[in-house]
Amino acid sequence: MSSTLWSAGRYEAVAQHIAPIADQVVAAVDARTPVAGCALVDLACGTGSAAIAAARTGAQVTALDITAELVALGEHKAAAAGLTINWRVGDAAATGLPESSFDAAVSNMGIIFVAPDAQVPELARLLRPGGTLAFSSWVRDTVNPFFDPIIATLGAPPSRGHTPDQWGDQDTAAQRLSEYFDNVQFDAGKIRWRFESHSAALRFVTAESPMHVDIFSRLGDEQSTALTTAFSDALAAHTGDDGTVAFDASYVVITATRR
Repeated sequence: MSSTLWSAGRYEAVAQHIAPIADQVVAAVDARTPVAGCALVDLACGTGSAAIAAARTGAQVTALDITAELVALGEHKAAAAGLTINWRVGDAAATGLPESSFDAAVSNMGIIFVAPDAQVPELARLLRPGGTLAFSSWVRDTVNPFFDPIIATLGAPPSRGHTPDQWGDQDTAAQRLSEYFDNVQFDAGKIRWRFESHSAALRFVTAESPMHVDIFSRLGDEQSTALTTAFSDALAAHTGDDGTVAFDASYVVITATRR
């Protein structure tokens, strides 16, 4: 049985697409705290794109994720690359790691899924004064082929009090960080999702992306068919003459200094 929803499907398909953002997150740390030789923690690390990028730059890295299957994949990737990383299975908001033990903390589309009232104090607890926090968040777009079909077919999800893309709002992010962090910086960007064919893009949402696979797993046949059709139509709108599917998604890298 899957340990969390993130082990559904094939998370690495997501990780491969967003790996360039992980490189930007690590570069954001390096602009404030030299990554080489620093003690750095990657929280909600997934399969470790940011952890591996930091280790390649010479950081002493601890990588933590709540999903054991993803940690195992990340450990295998790091070993194949000849990198030494301390891999741990745990909750990003309750890590159990020593207080003030890191010069930097990073996350690539990870901690945005954790309740912020628990996550932010843990980030502050882990970082030494003057330490650097850098993480990425999705920014809500007007058109989102990965999300719009869900709303159109199933309706808006029940409110949990927080959604991942709330971190993409600068005022919200600054307010959440204000108790513990200074010098908050926002660097906006766009990443291009690209698939070799319409069928490959549809397979991504129906069989690979963990969040989507989890949704499909909880549907009956009729709703599943309707949602698949809605995704197919949304992706068709972004299919070029050569058959490839491509569209941009907005994100932001947020950097801050521990007070």
